[in-house]
Amino acid sequence: MQNNSPISHQESPFKGKTGLRRLLNAFGYSMDGFKAAYTHEDAFRQEVWLSLVLIPLTFYLEPEAVHRILMVGSVLLVMIVELLNSAVEAVVDRVSIERHALAKRAKDIGSAAVLLALVNLAVVWGLILFG
Repeated sequence: MQNNSPISHQESPFKGKTGLRRLLNAFGYSMDGFKAAYTHEDAFRQEVWLSLVLIPLTFYLEPEAVHRILMVGSVLLVMIVELLNSAVEAVVDRVSIERHALAKRAKDIGSAAVLLALVNLAVVWGLILFG
């Protein structure tokens, strides 16, 4: 049977690993991602250093367990959103470094997501520490 669809649904040749091999590969790719983000993304590097201060601070401040979870979670959320934003920016730049309204929109939306994650961090920490 022939596929006449204009969109190819071919799977990536990198897919197909299963079990422990898939887990090991995924872990390696994740480590490569962390290294790339830390090496090439100033904002991610700053957030890593911020997390190295804030996360241990939660143990020093000794908030209730739920508060500690929220505080650490808000820090990790910033880093997760920054990684996703950096991935979007890399893909947009891979497609073209030419100025385009859609490229700007994609990058601006990613930046807005990071800003919201940072506001969330500030609100969570502020409410727990001063609320």
